[in-house]
Amino acid sequence: MGMIDSVKNTAFSTAVKTALDYLEKDPESNIPKAMRVMDKVLPDGWYEGQRAAFRKAIAEKGNWYQLIMKAYQLDEGVRKTFFQNFIINSALKGSAIQEEVRSRENCNVPWAILLDPTSACNLQCTGCWAAEYGHKLNLSLETIDDIIKQGKALGTYMYIYTGGEPMVRKKDLITLCERHPDCEFLSFTNGTLIDETFCQEMLRVKNFVPAISLEGFEQANDGRRGKGVFEKVMHAMDLLREHKLPFGISTCYTSANCADISSEQFFDMMIEMGAMFVWFFHYMPVGNEAVPQLLPTPEQRKMVYERIRAFRNTKPIFSMDFQNDAEYVGGCIAGGRNYLHINATGDVEPCVFIHYSNVNIHECSLLDALKSPIFMAYHDGQPFNKNMLRPCPMLENPEILKEMVKRTGAKSTDLQSPESVDHLCGKCERYAEHWKPMADVLWDSSGKGA
Repeated sequence: MGMIDSVKNTAFSTAVKTALDYLEKDPESNIPKAMRVMDKVLPDGWYEGQRAAFRKAIAEKGNWYQLIMKAYQLDEGVRKTFFQNFIINSALKGSAIQEEVRSRENCNVPWAILLDPTSACNLQCTGCWAAEYGHKLNLSLETIDDIIKQGKALGTYMYIYTGGEPMVRKKDLITLCERHPDCEFLSFTNGTLIDETFCQEMLRVKNFVPAISLEGFEQANDGRRGKGVFEKVMHAMDLLREHKLPFGISTCYTSANCADISSEQFFDMMIEMGAMFVWFFHYMPVGNEAVPQLLPTPEQRKMVYERIRAFRNTKPIFSMDFQNDAEYVGGCIAGGRNYLHINATGDVEPCVFIHYSNVNIHECSLLDALKSPIFMAYHDGQPFNKNMLRPCPMLENPEILKEMVKRTGAKSTDLQSPESVDHLCGKCERYAEHWKPMADVLWDSSGKGA
């Protein structure tokens, strides 16, 4: 990062912090004034795109304004900690450090690190790729602590737990929040283990946010996760809302549930329950027992794409579509470009869905892992397609993943049922072929394909 960029980053951090402090006094009255504070601190032209977007949201008092106001209904300490850790530490301070390391080391450096504290889970969900790992693997508390220390040295202040069910390790997750109060921790969870005691712990540490898995309405959700799970999830969200704690929803869309999870009724239910954000994940046919029939058809994926974008302009909830929003991040974000994944046995994988690796965190540093052959193949190959609706080297470009894995000698990290890259990519070939014409039409019609 150059001197000018460093000065801009520092100035913007100061401006954001000043504006946030100002908002705490009276958010509804001070939201318009906060932008004037930003404008006074920053010279003309600096971060003008971001500032213009905020001005528009404030002037219209639409869904984004409502979402900002929802944030000011959260517990004050949790809210202030989130803004400090997510905006100041991760997005501003952290991104500057990441850029310096990228330039110096000529490798990817992630904004977020996904970790599996355990492969254990209290549920047995149909089609869960995590179940492929088995249920007896764990990363020790000290190993995770060391990963976070290494990550912070690279500028990474965002840590996301997957699994297994991370909440099986509640005590350790809270300990890590205590040890690293400058980081923000998010956990994908089935939500069934969230109780009054854990809500109190979340209020105490202030830097832990759950993303609760929900596959649709009660029938669809319990059909995959088990009878009674939907009711337990609703109870968990009730508790979080009553304690003024932030949380979001994670949902995987398949050929069976895509209509429900992209419906207005589903969005309204999430908002009514108090969710601040929702992450949509496309079903990935990972594992020897995966069911390719659950892959959405091109028409179904187009429907999800269009509905989510429409509701993004009308509903006060921040939505992210992991597969269809690649244009906003320049394509595939895996391989350490924006994130990487470390499974419960320590294998450092380029993606939470790509279970191949050359290295294990017990045997190398995080930086060494980012320089390993499979990660460098990602670094050198991204983006994998000019059409940002075809970003993935597995799902939409299976020939690319197959070539990378074979060229780098990466091995399957699935200890229970190793899957060859030929078998995995073979399940995606027909899907990729059928999605390409639809993706090309959508991309060209968006005006970005020229």
